[in-house]
Amino acid sequence: MNHENNKEITLAGGCFWGMEKYFQAIKGVVKTEVGYANGKTLNPSYEEVCSHATGHAEVVKLFYDKSVVSLPFLLSMYYQVIDPVAVNRQGNDVGVQYRTGIYYSDPHDKEAILESLKELQSHYEKTLAIEVLPLVNYGSAEAYHQKYLDKNPGGYCHIGKAAFKKAAQAVDPTI
Repeated sequence: MNHENNKEITLAGGCFWGMEKYFQAIKGVVKTEVGYANGKTLNPSYEEVCSHATGHAEVVKLFYDKSVVSLPFLLSMYYQVIDPVAVNRQGNDVGVQYRTGIYYSDPHDKEAILESLKELQSHYEKTLAIEVLPLVNYGSAEAYHQKYLDKNPGGYCHIGKAAFKKAAQAVDPTI
């Protein structure tokens, strides 16, 4: 893989276990990492995040090859596995750490993100609850959370098995 083509985007969409499994299946995603982002503290623990005191979201950081998959395509896949109008809730998970958000490291990505959200909003009467912000205060989650559903196939996930299969078969038609 050509490092010039490496990009990253960080997505919050409820419990990070399923989000990671879903995105790691998409062709062009070369690495995933679950963590905590956009809260008030540096390097919080899972227990601190669950206490609702830090304001962090559970996220999956995607590293992808832009010559194989585009940011707009990854965002379209993201929208298929979240409830974009739910506030601080996805599936059975409720709390600020389960909010939806798109956190960018490259300011040049903001325009593509906002354009994709404008298109998504046209399909909903309610206002989207997806926050869009630069990535700040990111910390990698504990080792036992990384690739959790690979290690614990029976673990809880708000994303269904059919979505994992769809992700594995997805191909970005624009590339």
